[in-house]
Amino acid sequence: MFFLTLLAFAVGCQAKANANTPQMGWNSWNTFKLNFNESILEKTADLLVSTGLRDAGFNYLIIDDGWQAATRAEDGRQQVNATKLPNGIAPIAKYAHERGLKIGIYSDAGIYTCGFQPGSWGYEELDAATYAQWGIDYLKYDNCGSFQAGTQSPPERFSKMRDALVASGRDIFYSLCEWGHQFPWYWADQIGQSYRMSGDITAIFSDTGKDCACKTAYCLNTGYAGCSVLTIIRKMREIAPFSKPGSFADMDMLEIGNGNMTLHQQRTHMSFWAALKSPLIIGADISKLSKESLSVLKNKNIIQISQDSLGKAALFVPELSVEKVKQVWAGDLSGGRTVVLLLNELNSTQNFELLVKALPALNSRETWKVEDVWSKEVIKVKGNYTVAVETHETKVLVFSRN
Repeated sequence: MFFLTLLAFAVGCQAKANANTPQMGWNSWNTFKLNFNESILEKTADLLVSTGLRDAGFNYLIIDDGWQAATRAEDGRQQVNATKLPNGIAPIAKYAHERGLKIGIYSDAGIYTCGFQPGSWGYEELDAATYAQWGIDYLKYDNCGSFQAGTQSPPERFSKMRDALVASGRDIFYSLCEWGHQFPWYWADQIGQSYRMSGDITAIFSDTGKDCACKTAYCLNTGYAGCSVLTIIRKMREIAPFSKPGSFADMDMLEIGNGNMTLHQQRTHMSFWAALKSPLIIGADISKLSKESLSVLKNKNIIQISQDSLGKAALFVPELSVEKVKQVWAGDLSGGRTVVLLLNELNSTQNFELLVKALPALNSRETWKVEDVWSKEVIKVKGNYTVAVETHETKVLVFSRN
């Protein structure tokens, strides 16, 4: 029955917004959870501009769970929490738009949201019309309340909001957040522009054995919360081939600036989210970002990889990788270039012997110009290439013809 449902949706309409490259922005959840207010949102909008993050591409200000009142109005419309947002959503949308930003909001494909606020199940058309009236540009649509609507599959529930957004008359980006439940990489391209492929990220770099019990893409419904950066990267080995322009696998928000990650770990985090074409959504309090974290987020060359016009995710190269020791990924970029990622998982420096002939699209008999994106070093390579990679560092190498 589930796959018959998928077939029915495969011939249906897609959400109107286009996404040739992954979305970029900021989301309130990882830092503030339910505890934000109008002042925090306006301050963050101003910081996106003053720090240069907006000009680097981070142009969505996304209000996550907690903006709603506890109950709907008598006419069924969602109400705004008057304590947190006394002037409502529309003025915040205007504030963001006046600063060259777009505005995002949150709801759930169930009776309740994750914070037990009213979800949108059964109210899709009314909610989409309300969001359009407020000037919303982006909807993050969660799955926590699905236990109240469990008789309907995720493709059915999420497509109802897709249709409602199209009918609203406003171009609203649609970000599915159902944690990889029932394998959205097989069907989400017919519904939204991005889809979460795993449980919630945590500000921990290395998998400890205790982070999300679901450590592969296909372990069904166990252990969705608290996934480390490395666990999510490993999951993408199975999922990255499905990612494509208009349907990007979402590895969850960036934890850069949160927790105690080293500079190498933060760079690895940013490198993989960019090269695997995950949305780049900042989850930190921008007012508390260190210069180091801000420089990682604003790295122009890494962002160019994320926003490359081909929109193709890098893929895992198992022949050159060793489990829990090192990973090699490679992917096509525009202009006939290739990006290669070398990740050292060990707690000591190791040398990578890069067999150029084993990499897609590279000819070992040619001489290649190789740019190290983080160090900005440029060298010429023909044949094999050996490079030292430090603890938890990822070398991001862009190969182009000499």
